Amino acid sequence: MASSQDESLRQQAERCLQRASGALSRWLARPPTEPEQNPQRKWLPYAVLGAILVLLWQGLLGGRETEIPYSEFLQKVNSGQVERITVSEQAIAGLLKAEGGTKEGKPFVTVPLWNTELAKSLEQHGVQYSVRQGGGWLSNFLFVWLLPMLLLFTLWGWMARRMAGGGSGGFLGLGKRHAPIQADSMPKITFNDVAGADEAKQELAETIGFLRDPARIQRLGGRMPKGVLLMGAPGTGKTLLARAVAGEAGVPFFNISGAEFIELFVGVGAARVRDLFEQARNKAPCIIFIDELDAIGRSRGGPVVMGGHDEREQTLNQLLTEMDGFDPSSGVVVMAATNRPEILDKALLRSGRFDRQVVVDKPGLEDRLAILKLHTKTIALAADVDLRVIAQRTPGFVGADLANIANEAAILAVRGDQDSVAMRNFEAAIDRVIAGPEKKSRVLNEAEKRRVAYHESGHALVAEHVPTGEPVHKISIIPRGGAALGYTLQLPVEEKFLSTEQELKDRIAILLGGRVAEETALGDMSSGAQNDLEKASEMARAMVCELGMSRKLGPLTYGKRQKLRYLDAEGVEERNFSEETAHRIDAEVRELVEEGYRRAKEILTTHRDTLDALAQRLQECEVLSGDEVSLLVKRAANG
Repeated sequence: MASSQDESLRQQAERCLQRASGALSRWLARPPTEPEQNPQRKWLPYAVLGAILVLLWQGLLGGRETEIPYSEFLQKVNSGQVERITVSEQAIAGLLKAEGGTKEGKPFVTVPLWNTELAKSLEQHGVQYSVRQGGGWLSNFLFVWLLPMLLLFTLWGWMARRMAGGGSGGFLGLGKRHAPIQADSMPKITFNDVAGADEAKQELAETIGFLRDPARIQRLGGRMPKGVLLMGAPGTGKTLLARAVAGEAGVPFFNISGAEFIELFVGVGAARVRDLFEQARNKAPCIIFIDELDAIGRSRGGPVVMGGHDEREQTLNQLLTEMDGFDPSSGVVVMAATNRPEILDKALLRSGRFDRQVVVDKPGLEDRLAILKLHTKTIALAADVDLRVIAQRTPGFVGADLANIANEAAILAVRGDQDSVAMRNFEAAIDRVIAGPEKKSRVLNEAEKRRVAYHESGHALVAEHVPTGEPVHKISIIPRGGAALGYTLQLPVEEKFLSTEQELKDRIAILLGGRVAEETALGDMSSGAQNDLEKASEMARAMVCELGMSRKLGPLTYGKRQKLRYLDAEGVEERNFSEETAHRIDAEVRELVEEGYRRAKEILTTHRDTLDALAQRLQECEVLSGDEVSLLVKRAANG
């Protein structure tokens, strides 16, 4: 029975050994994520695997002897079945006599019981017994040390590959994440695919010329700019311009995001910066483009973390060092894009690093028209579509917004099963972007509908009668977005970059026209004017504290406002005036708002009949165009 058990265990060990060797072979034969650094060492894993397999085979199957119990050995000795034996300190090995015509007997091995008295006692009583010995040094080494360590290192290697993320060159090569190079087979983007931004394209065209012909500037003793920083609001086309530069120059284009440098392990970002510039030097002339530079280029400062610089600061330091270290005549240009230049480290913006800073501003009227033409080239437009009107309706929109409007208009046309995209689809798309989608489930009762109609009519009527008011384009009392129950849209006649004192006062009067209309027509006011009051108050305070448009306080600014975002108006105000001046500021702001309130009340009281007619018509139709509003105002004026 013991021999059959041993044979079964040995067979199981053989099967386990075969499965383990097959798994190890497949694991070692997997293609590496990075090219082999030393091809001569490819044979090393297989040599180690072969040595392990040989040791395992010798340890498990070192002999072909059949182990028999010691009691059975004594019986065979007494019966004369044993031919010869070899006695060692721990075991007895021998050969049985041949039986049944066989040429040679079976080899055997047994472990004796050296206590002779016990052996005699067991023999006298006919007890079957066997003796086991402890494993030798080879089996102890294999099963106690080698196999557990092998399994541990196999598990460690698998976890290291998973943690490395596949494309970073293994657990110890995290810094070798190569920046992707734009393939020649990809559709190239040129300046013809970028509408507007003429000034930015002109600045970048010079950089392209220097890349193509470096000797052009070197003959006059100049040097090519090391870095070009594109900055502007989100969606203005900074990344698109960088791709267009690569397409125009016809040189390798390394594209990487600032966030890709930062990893869990400290020092990985700096290693990737070194690797990136090393690749660029080998591919020169070329362009390195770092998108979202503010991810690694934030201003350094603040408390030191854990006794040293953190990962972001180490990456920034390495970037500064690399930009100082390479020769501009080598033809490597670093381009970067950010929409938050105010938080960048000053060392990045100094001369010799990002020498050229290009502002990609929001498009003007003509630029918006060109962008709309570009994005509607593949759209079937109806005959009534006027892209100039759409461009006029979208002041302050960036290229991404205009592309979204064109796409939304096409989706609305498909939803309506139309053959082409009509003007009404573009109008609905603009309304959706500005005020949000229609809330058809939000149904107003008759009283609320009447109040909203008077509120929006008040805005429109004041806008039609103030001196600098822009013409009304559309009035709607259809609920949209999160809280808008209605809206009044005005169409600017021309692009303006400055506002006069009279224009700002007229805007305050227009904002207060809705609240005044409710009070005049319905006898009380509602919470619907909350946003209007907030905007009017902010505008009046800006006139007094920032623009110096107060006769009593004079041409001074009060309060230091620190901007939080690039070209944005919001920010944190730091008070730098006395308490007495604060009271005077409050009085001036109140006077400006009350003046606008009085002007709006005077207009609506004088044209009360027009207000009633406009509100009644709006309740019936829910949406009125600018032409309908102008017609009602003229008809009421003519009696």
